[in-house]
Amino acid sequence: VMATRRAPIVTPDPPTDEMPLLGIDHIELYVGNAMQAAYYYAHAFGFREVAYAGLETGSRDRVSHVMQQGDVRLVLTGSLRPDGEVANHVARHGDAAKVIALTVPNAERAYRTAVSKGARAVHEPREIRDEHGTACLASIAAYGETIHTFVERDDYAGPHLPGFRRVDGGTDAGLFTAIDHIVGNVELGAMDEWVGFYERVMGFTEMLHFTDDDISTEYSALMSKVVSGGGGRVKFPINEPAEGLRKSQIEEYLEYHGGAGVQHIALETADIVGTVRKLRRRGVQFLRTPDTYYDELPERVTAVSDQVDELRAFGILADRDDEGYLLQIFTRPVGDRPTVFFEIIERHGARGFGAGNFKALFEAIEREQALRGNL
Repeated sequence: VMATRRAPIVTPDPPTDEMPLLGIDHIELYVGNAMQAAYYYAHAFGFREVAYAGLETGSRDRVSHVMQQGDVRLVLTGSLRPDGEVANHVARHGDAAKVIALTVPNAERAYRTAVSKGARAVHEPREIRDEHGTACLASIAAYGETIHTFVERDDYAGPHLPGFRRVDGGTDAGLFTAIDHIVGNVELGAMDEWVGFYERVMGFTEMLHFTDDDISTEYSALMSKVVSGGGGRVKFPINEPAEGLRKSQIEEYLEYHGGAGVQHIALETADIVGTVRKLRRRGVQFLRTPDTYYDELPERVTAVSDQVDELRAFGILADRDDEGYLLQIFTRPVGDRPTVFFEIIERHGARGFGAGNFKALFEAIEREQALRGNL
């Protein structure tokens, strides 16, 4: 009897990821006074300084303080001159996020891929080195004047990047573990353009979509889409204003920031109640949630029904999705302008962004807007 030969089983190659992202490397903010900003982030938010660049390290036009807590790294950069890139950015936008840096296995490849798919080049790939090794950086433009810098640092063992010296800033407060997401505000009609940019250029996928029916109050509305990349490690919600009776919070941001930019940075915590308690003691100011919000919370998010009094005491919001629940709270703006702020978030399985809280949050923002005369 002849044995029948079976065709060999061929497993298709997995699709290659043209833009592998390992995570958010750091966020660089251009600020009016980097020394004082570093003091603020240390004493208010519990960061510790780990690295420094300035005149003493050979930087002639700018000074940078690198602040770390858990896997969150903020670089606070100020200008040493009355003009130039940093000074002009601060004059136009106030203290604002300039660089969202992404860790990649190969910066040159990430850059070439992005540019070939239509990204605007900002900085060609360049190797920088010091006694701690070599890093490679390359940058492309994003919304407004925000840029993405690809950081390849496998061969670098220094405190931040070449050109920075180590600073012993003691220990951090242990309040935050990682950056959960970074939210951008863009002009009316530009949201889909930037969602398309992240999908086409960066290989992101759209995760969630909120319309002005989902996110509206009596006075203002906005639309939002969330894109995600790097296997879910990098999440960017993008907001645009929608038609409302009065000026929306997004329009207020765009006016005072001078165009599109980073609206807020969400920091992950394992204990939001303990974190908010400590941050309040340190002087961080949060948006207030009206008491009525908590009356229906136990029915809406049953998982927190035994925590409601504690959440009410600290003004913490709760929401749920099919996969779990989350707790979140938002600071007031951290600079002079009603622009950039922080979110503190604690996740228990939920992958969403607190859609059930949008109305309460925006009403809280509108109360502040009214005090500023901008509603």
